[in-house]
Amino acid sequence: MAFQHGVYKQEIPTSLIPVVQMESGLPVIVGTAPIYLVNNESNVNRVKLVYSYAEAVTEFGFDSDWEKYTLSEFIYSQFALYGMAPAVLINVFDPEVHKEVIAPSSYTVTSQKINLGKEVIISAGITFSGLEESHADPVKGTDYTLSYDSNNNAILSIITGGKLDGLASLTIGFTKAKPELVTSSDIIGGVDVQTGDYKGLELINSVFPKFRIVPGLIGSPKFSENSGVAAVMRAKADNINGCFTCCSVIDIPSDNITGAAKYSDVPEWKNQHNYMAERQIVCWPKVKLGDYVFHMSTQLIGVMNKTDKERDDIPYKSPSNEMFQMDACINAQGDEINLGLEQGNYLNSQGIVTAINWVGGWRAWGNRTAAYPASTDVKDVFIPVRRMFDFLGNQFILTFWQKVDEPLTVRLIRTIINSFDIYLNSLQARDMILGGRVEFLEDENSITDLMDGTLRLHVYVTPPSPAEVIEGIFEYDPDYIKTLFEAVR
Repeated sequence: MAFQHGVYKQEIPTSLIPVVQMESGLPVIVGTAPIYLVNNESNVNRVKLVYSYAEAVTEFGFDSDWEKYTLSEFIYSQFALYGMAPAVLINVFDPEVHKEVIAPSSYTVTSQKINLGKEVIISAGITFSGLEESHADPVKGTDYTLSYDSNNNAILSIITGGKLDGLASLTIGFTKAKPELVTSSDIIGGVDVQTGDYKGLELINSVFPKFRIVPGLIGSPKFSENSGVAAVMRAKADNINGCFTCCSVIDIPSDNITGAAKYSDVPEWKNQHNYMAERQIVCWPKVKLGDYVFHMSTQLIGVMNKTDKERDDIPYKSPSNEMFQMDACINAQGDEINLGLEQGNYLNSQGIVTAINWVGGWRAWGNRTAAYPASTDVKDVFIPVRRMFDFLGNQFILTFWQKVDEPLTVRLIRTIINSFDIYLNSLQARDMILGGRVEFLEDENSITDLMDGTLRLHVYVTPPSPAEVIEGIFEYDPDYIKTLFEAVR
C-alpha cells in the first residue's frame, strides 16, 4: 500500500441484496402466424416480445382461421379477451417453404378489380398468361397494384391508363400460403447445422439472453396435442438455459379418431401418451365464445396471467375456479360437451384441468398437474405450489448470480441467507407463503466441496395448498330447544 497521510474513505458491499423482480408467468408461445399479410418474413423462427394486440398483429398479421394460424388464436385471447402482456411469440410458418404454386386461371375483372382470394402471398408476386403484345409485361405500381382487404383477400387493382386497363378478364397465377405443411417437427425445431440458428421450441433458450425475462409458461395451441411436441415442451420447461424452470400448458385432442371426444376416454389417452409430468398442466376439451373456438390451453394461460397480476405477479393462487371467457365446451367436431361437477371432479382426479358451468358461470376447474395421481408429492401435484417452487427458484438464481465467484466467506453466506430470508418473510406477511427460511447445513456442505468452491444453501418454503375441499359438518343440537323456555320467561 502506498504511503498515506490524511483522512480517507472506502466502501464495502451492502450486506443485504434486494431480490430481483421478475415476470412470474411470461408466456412463450410457439405456433403459426400469417406473416405474409404484413410482409414480415424476418419473423420466422425468431423470438419476439410483444406488449399489445396492435403490436402483435403488426408483427405477425392476423387471421381468424385458427386451425391454420395458432398464434392468431393466442393473440386474440391474451390481448383482446384477458388484456395480459407481455408475451413472447415464436412463428415457425415460413412463406418461403410452406407454400403452393397455383397454376394460372382466368379471373373476371369487376370495377377494375380482381379478388384472388385468401392466403395469396403478395410479396411472391403474380404471373400473367395469354396477354396480347399491347398488354404484355405489366408492371406492378404502374399498371396494377396488389393489396389485402379487411378479410385478408388479395385484391388486384387495375390502374386506369395502364396496360391492363379495359380488359374484361385476366389469366393469373400466384403463390399461396400452405400452413397445413407445418408439422410437429417444425414446432419442435432444433439447431440448424449449417447456420447454428435455433428453431421452434429450441428458441426458448434465446428468451432470457435476449430480453432478460425468464419464461414462465410454455404453450403451443393445437400442436401440443401431439405427444412428441408435448414431450419436448416438458423437457424445455424442466431445463431452460441450464438453470431455470417453468410449466408447460398442453391440450389433449378432443376428436373421435385419434383423441378423446368423451370425458371418460380422456384419462386413458393421457396415460397412453405419457402426459404425466409435474411441469405439465393438461387441458381438455376446447372452449367456445360466440363463433370463436379456442384450445383450452390458450385461455388457461390468460387466466393464469390474470390471476398472477391481481396478486402482485406472485403465482401462489390456483387458476381453478377463475372465470374463463367462454359460453360452451365443445369437442373437435363441434359437439357441445356438458360437464357437471361430478365429471369435472373425475377429470381433476386424473390430473386434468377442465371447465364447468357452475356457481358464477364458466370457470376453470382443476388444481392438479399432470403428475397426479401417479405422484402425490404436494410440491409436484398442485399447480400453484409447483409454480411457486419454480418462481422462487428462478428468483434465487437471478438475485444471487451477482455473487458467483465472490470469495466464499462468512460474509457471503450471511448476505445470501439474510437477503432471501427477508424476502421470504415479506411473502409470509402477505399470506403468499405459510413460511420460509434459508439455512447453511453442515451435512450438505462437505469440507472438500467448500474447498472446491461449492456452496449449498437449503431453502425451506411452504406455499399454501389450494383449499380444494371445504366441508361444513352440520349437526342438530337439541340443547337449543331450551331457548324456547328462556324466550317466554
